[in-house]
Formats: sequence, structure tokens, C-alpha cells
Amino acid sequence: MKNLQFKNWGTADILPIFSWLGVLVLTYTFMHGADHYLQLTPEALGKYFKFRWFLIAHITAGGGALLLGPLQFWKRFQQDNWRLHRILGILYLLAVLVSSICAVVLAYTTAYAVNGPYAFSAQVWVSVWIISTYIAYRSAIKRKFKLHKEWMTRSYIVTVAFLISGLLLKMPFIQKLGSFEDISPSLFWFGWAVPLFVYEVILSAGRKS
Repeated sequence: MKNLQFKNWGTADILPIFSWLGVLVLTYTFMHGADHYLQLTPEALGKYFKFRWFLIAHITAGGGALLLGPLQFWKRFQQDNWRLHRILGILYLLAVLVSSICAVVLAYTTAYAVNGPYAFSAQVWVSVWIISTYIAYRSAIKRKFKLHKEWMTRSYIVTVAFLISGLLLKMPFIQKLGSFEDISPSLFWFGWAVPLFVYEVILSAGRKS
């Protein structure tokens, strides 16, 4: 940390800083809602009790990925602290690895306690998360940094989708649309598919220009 550089930082860095703070607040809000799981009792965990450590690891590592992701897109921070950027990138990959492996276990076990559509949407979701993150990693290894940045963006969009869908499910007007079992699969798809589509449109427009 003693080599952390802050050279020539200015107004252009305000947005990344506030974006990270926004993600921090939303991540805290989301994870605070899961505090009761830390009681580790059958009453608190319900269907997750048998897989409680997978659940705890999934939430904890997922929170780490949410907080580490924005730092990968902060240009000034990346340019002035490229070694730290690489370290944080590796930590992000490890966080996704742990969280996604636990998510796979949960998607093929406890998810079926809700219903089939819920389990299937979770399985597709975590598959997209793993694949997009792996491609981002392979692109960096091959030094295809433009491709790496694009796939890191896709990976983080899918990461943030856990936050988006989780917060939407807590909103009263969303809850009025139906039971959790009815609406959660659709929100799972919405959380990552729509943002990914918007990103691809933006990429396409940028290439044409």
C-alpha cells in the first residue's frame, strides 16, 4: 500500500469514487438482509441448513466480488497502480470462483425446494457468470486487453445482477406482482439478461462510430 499512487487525479475520478461508494452501500444493504443466516440454526436457515457453509461462502465471496469489480474499471487508478490493479483483479477472480462454485451447489440442490423454473434460471445465471469470468481471465493471460476489458464488464454485469434482483425482490410493488416462487425466476433473467443486452448495444454503437 505504501506505493499507492494518486498522481494527476481530478474531477474525472469523482464518478468512479462515488460509483464505488454506491456499490458499497447497496452491497451492505443486500448483505445485511442475510444477517439472520449467521445464526446457523435450522430455524434461521430453513432449506439451506444442510448447505449452510456453501450459502455463507456464496454470500461473502459474492460481496467481495461486488466491491472489487468497480476498481477494475477505474482508468486513473489502473494506470497509476497497475500492480495493485492486477492483484485486485486476481482477488476478484478468486471471489467469483468461490461464490460461483457455491452457487452451482445451491442451484442444483436447495433451488429445487422453490420450484423448477427457479432452479433452472439460477443454473443458467451462474453458468453465464462462470463462463464470462473465465473468458475475461483467458483474455488477460493472452494479453488481449481490449477483449479482457469487455469480458470483465460482462462478468461484472452478471455479478451486479445478484444485487439487482435481490433488491427488486424486496420492493413492495414488485412483491404485489405475485409470490416469490412466481416472480423470482423472471427477475433472475431480468437482472443479468437486460443489462447485458444494453451493454452489447452500446458496444455495437461504439464500433460503428
